[in-house]
Amino acid sequence: MSAPSVTSTLHGTPVVPGVAYAPALVVRGEVSPEAIARFDGSAYDDESGLAAYDEAASAVAEGFQRRAETASNAAAEVLTASAGLARDKGLRSAVRKHLAAGDDLLVAVQAAVEQFVQVFTSMGGLMAERATDLRDIDRRVVAHLVGEPEPGVQMPDSPAVLVAEDLAPSDTATLDPSVIVALVTERGGPTSHTAIIARQLAIPCVVGTAGAMAVGGGTPLLVDGVAGTVEPSPDPDAAHRLVEADRAEREKLAAWSGPGETADGTRLKILANVADGESARAAASGPVEGVGLFRTELCFLNRADEPSAEEQASIYGEVLAPFAGRYVVVRTLDAGSDKPVAFATHEGEENPALGVRGLRLSFDNPDLLSRQLDGIAAAARETGTETWVMAPMVATVAEAASFAEDVRARGLKPGVMVEVPSAALLAHRMLEVVDFLSIGTNDLTQYTMAADRMASDLAHLTDSWQPAVLQLIAITAEAGQQAGKPVGVCGEAAADPLLACVLVGMGITSLSMASAAVRPVGARLASASMDTLEEAAEAALAASDPTAARDAVRRVLGA
Repeated sequence: MSAPSVTSTLHGTPVVPGVAYAPALVVRGEVSPEAIARFDGSAYDDESGLAAYDEAASAVAEGFQRRAETASNAAAEVLTASAGLARDKGLRSAVRKHLAAGDDLLVAVQAAVEQFVQVFTSMGGLMAERATDLRDIDRRVVAHLVGEPEPGVQMPDSPAVLVAEDLAPSDTATLDPSVIVALVTERGGPTSHTAIIARQLAIPCVVGTAGAMAVGGGTPLLVDGVAGTVEPSPDPDAAHRLVEADRAEREKLAAWSGPGETADGTRLKILANVADGESARAAASGPVEGVGLFRTELCFLNRADEPSAEEQASIYGEVLAPFAGRYVVVRTLDAGSDKPVAFATHEGEENPALGVRGLRLSFDNPDLLSRQLDGIAAAARETGTETWVMAPMVATVAEAASFAEDVRARGLKPGVMVEVPSAALLAHRMLEVVDFLSIGTNDLTQYTMAADRMASDLAHLTDSWQPAVLQLIAITAEAGQQAGKPVGVCGEAAADPLLACVLVGMGITSLSMASAAVRPVGARLASASMDTLEEAAEAALAASDPTAARDAVRRVLGA
């Protein structure tokens, strides 16, 4: 089957709903060949070449860190991780070896990066996603070496649809949603870092769009983030009508002020995902009943040493304090795989996505978890905020029981993340030893479908609408109903208003999401009765694939 022409409607995976119409801003993000041709890398010996690399890599890392300090939530997290990767000692060592072998400086840098790209790609899972980050670092380091500005997205003066083969998280995290009205990428999946940040920014987004890079710059594009379509050069009047209708719908959704409930009064909790005090304070001003996911790992990513329990308590207290009278679900350290932490994670794992990450880090380092739980308990006492604590990457009932004992000993409410398929299949037994479950749909989807989040040709598999993933969610929700205990969703699926209807119809009791998604999700749920949501859930579970599931649910909801 041939790739679509620039005049054909392109199809991808919808990530963030919304309709946008604007000229295409096609970004390729490479250092100019002319600057590379002028650069004489052979003029550097081993010592001076490594010094030049160190200076360039340090400048790139500092740039990431500066942007991380002005960002929040997922954007801050990925920028901090990129800063750490730019400073990576293993990468530097590879550059040194290539220089010692007689390689030109630019060749040495690019060969070292490609070496790590191949390693990460072969690992699969979340580590494969770092290949995009590495290539971004490569371009930025080379730009510093040849004397050019760092490549990346340059904000246009007027609204545009950003089109790229892929976007480094460092680019996505700094987009201005008042200018970039939609994102279209040729690669990537619905749970990639780019997709997650697009949701945080509420920018309509379609990923895995075959043929996107064949679109000419300046071509008018109509992007539908619900249907997953990109239409080049549509009828302008029709496009403006669709955008206006979408704008009116968004304004209506923005008026939703809570609380979370269906049209016939069935209550459910709408919660926020946060990563630090700043994002918590912003979320607390919105119509949420608390925090369903506090990602504590952001506090550790740029640390060479472990913070003390007292220091952790101070950090956690900034998140808990704004939610006095509500509650906060704290996730313990979710490090490993694509989120290395210097003092905790294991180096040299053959497949870290399936290795020692999350709760597993405490198996040979129990004090790491103990100090974190002490810090959380101290913050809870100091702020008086109701605090629930959950562990990531729990695979067995024994792991859940041991964690719950440690949490209860500190007067806190224990739960576990359902990210591993075994946890979903044993949900009823998990709930015998913990007080709640929270489904992380990003990892649950990846592990269920055995598909890389960044493999564009597998984007249809890394979709939370996949029948197997929906079945596991339904099993978990049913276990919660039978046990009379809460089961929430804190993965990216909760931010999809259409899928949120399906989740609540299955029996999910809370949905936690980026603040930008709260009002659209709450308003969508308020427009349908519980009977209708249950019918939507049945339609999704009966569908043969994600596209059929979305279509079936839209028919049920009249959307």
